[in-house]
Amino acid sequence: MPTGRPAMMLLAVACALGFASRLSAADPKPIRALLVVGGCCHDYEVQKHIISEGTAARAHIEWTVVHDGGTRTDSKIMLYENPDWSKGFDVVVHGECFSDANTQEWAERILKPHREGLPAVVYHCAIHTYREPTGEWFKFLGVTSRQHGAHYPFDVVNVAKDDPIMKGFGDKWTTPAGELYQIIKTGEHCKPLATARSRETKKDEPCVWTNEYGKARVFGTTIGHYNSELANPKFLDLLTRGILWACDKPADQYLKPFDPAKTKFRWETPAAPKGPTDAPQQLPKKG
Repeated sequence: MPTGRPAMMLLAVACALGFASRLSAADPKPIRALLVVGGCCHDYEVQKHIISEGTAARAHIEWTVVHDGGTRTDSKIMLYENPDWSKGFDVVVHGECFSDANTQEWAERILKPHREGLPAVVYHCAIHTYREPTGEWFKFLGVTSRQHGAHYPFDVVNVAKDDPIMKGFGDKWTTPAGELYQIIKTGEHCKPLATARSRETKKDEPCVWTNEYGKARVFGTTIGHYNSELANPKFLDLLTRGILWACDKPADQYLKPFDPAKTKFRWETPAAPKGPTDAPQQLPKKG
């Protein structure tokens, strides 16, 4: 059943960040992006601003945000009740955390437009969401994961230095905090871009990758439990390039000149809905 009216808003990100709201004649048409968040275990009230505002400062992206479903794990949000839910968007970023909304019919509502060619970006808890019995959601993601390790920082090691998404990433980045997902299988079209060593499995777990699903490009990462991870300039640069890759847009045309040291975002000020937190919030202990 739907969980109530979704909190949907079109973010005038350029204005909110104090940038000029009118595009110059040389600017490309902005990417129309949809961010979907909600569910358990994460500070979505802040994270939706980090992702939308942080990427819009770096590239020509206009965001619509749907934050719905409360903190339940089984929410079936109203957005997906509409068979045309994806109409008008160039890419969808899935960050929702609904592990128990796990029927095949419900997952198919979400997967159909992606299979038909709608680009996607999936981060963190979306990897543990919609665990329907056929495994189709995992085929869409490009990886299969059912659990994560303890909370600790980890080294994200670049294993695809020639890939355009990893340009400027460097050899490695140590997350300020973390919750590393354990990957038990990668799909045939999955290309790992970065890995991190798990203390639990003693393996290098893929944590950044690309995938192909039907006609769609999919960029994925398991990083993103903590606000401090998402807000780190290294991660926002990576996410922005992942969005551009998924949409098959050239970085040299869509990236903006940007210096994170010269920009103050809403989540960094006392006026933010909540300050970034590193308080550990565990996923439900399920399969």
